Amino acid sequence: MSNSSSPSTRSEPLALVAAAVTVVLWASAFVSIRSAGESYEPGALALGRLLSGSVVLVVILLIRREGLPPKAAWPGIVVSGLLWFGAYAVALNWGEQLVDAGTASLVVNVAPILMALLASRFLGEGLSPRLIAGMIVSFAGAAIVGVSMSGGGGTSLLGVVLCLVAAVTYAIGVVAQKPALTHATPLQATTYGCVIGAVACLPFSGQLVDGLAHAPLSATLNMVYLGIFPSALAFTTWAYALKRTTAGKMGATTYAVPAIVVLMSWLLLDEVPGWITLLGGAVCLAGVAVSRSRSRKAEVPLADTTAPAPGPAPEKTR
Repeated sequence: MSNSSSPSTRSEPLALVAAAVTVVLWASAFVSIRSAGESYEPGALALGRLLSGSVVLVVILLIRREGLPPKAAWPGIVVSGLLWFGAYAVALNWGEQLVDAGTASLVVNVAPILMALLASRFLGEGLSPRLIAGMIVSFAGAAIVGVSMSGGGGTSLLGVVLCLVAAVTYAIGVVAQKPALTHATPLQATTYGCVIGAVACLPFSGQLVDGLAHAPLSATLNMVYLGIFPSALAFTTWAYALKRTTAGKMGATTYAVPAIVVLMSWLLLDEVPGWITLLGGAVCLAGVAVSRSRSRKAEVPLADTTAPAPGPAPEKTR
């Protein structure tokens, strides 16, 4: 009897766990950014976060002795480092200072859709009906959450543009990282991407030094937390999961973030969500479930391939 549990099949539960860790930590980042962003300029916060994450990642990389990634991985690592680790962080931090949280989350949630389209165009990933349906449902849920969280004040056009820039750089960065992971390990891709992002943010060093001198300890601790957990750990678990699935599916998974942010704000900030916000969170999770599900029609051929090919019917003997 052949072993039906292939290595790729056995790695799927670990990939799902890694994706879940990423989503939870990225959701917690919104709570920490709210605190740190009151005392640090957008560029300084991004630089401090990336420097903290780089220190942790480099230490782990040296302990594991993984060294430099192959040359073929560098283009994707450089692009993701500049756009996703660097530009995305600065644009999002700046945008969230100009628009309310609801508008920011709604605009940034365009990223998974762009990610799926770019992956289909440049990586040859298919857009299955379930993935498309799940994204539509999740985006509708994100829109509900965004509208329910809107503060009702004036919306800054610059803030919306910055959030859109964050969404575009996020999507391009992920699609660029995906082929790099065929050559580099998740730790290598994350470490060097984070370092490259930190180097790109060095022009904000003066703002960071000034912030460290005047910011309260709680804001600085939140910045360090952002670097260690939502950056160093979450980006590594993201890369681990991305290496084992498609960019489109990983993008759809991040639609669970708004629902988790609502829950964390309720538990940690004592911000009681309204029923419309809870409904939007539930719709987001439902869309993620649809996008990650498999159709039975697709599973049948896989099961049939393990069965022996039917031979000619035996002749009847008398």
